[in-house]
Amino acid sequence: MQSIDLRGVSCPTNFVKAKLALEDVDNGTTVRILLDDGEPVKNVPRSLKADGHKLVGLKQADEGHYILELVTAEE
Repeated sequence: MQSIDLRGVSCPTNFVKAKLALEDVDNGTTVRILLDDGEPVKNVPRSLKADGHKLVGLKQADEGHYILELVTAEE
């Protein structure tokens, strides 16, 4: 599974970086995105869902960041 590490990246830059990284991923692929708590974990999943990606899960890791799993949009 491909991972995109956006820890330490502030809003809205983290969404832009996620969107750019997902352009290089085949449609229908499951991707794991690492996000910080706060605005990133609230805004990035919502924005990616609005872009047509399917959110599979969101859980907090032991280290304090969050792991978002999604399936990239089918075009």
